[in-house]
Amino acid sequence: MKQINSLKISLTLLFSFFVTILFAQGDGTAGITEATTMVTSYFDPATRLIYAIGAVVGLIGGVKVYSKFSSGDPDTGKTAAAWFGACIFLIVAATILRSFFL
Repeated sequence: MKQINSLKISLTLLFSFFVTILFAQGDGTAGITEATTMVTSYFDPATRLIYAIGAVVGLIGGVKVYSKFSSGDPDTGKTAAAWFGACIFLIVAATILRSFFL
């Protein structure tokens, strides 16, 4: 009796395995293509957003550097380099990410 039950369980598992294989046909190419299209459609708006953020950061940095320069602060060069570097990083990061994924 115990042997018959284990045979039934084995046959049930084997049957379910083959049914799964039959219904799981296809390699998923359509899904991968759709996902790729969706992700690449986000790059243009994201790149423009990063450029806009870079412009705002540049304007804020320009005002800060001007105020330090006007007040005669000796740390003006370091501040200007930091803000300029932040703007360049945003622009280069957006361009590199775009070139990697598109």
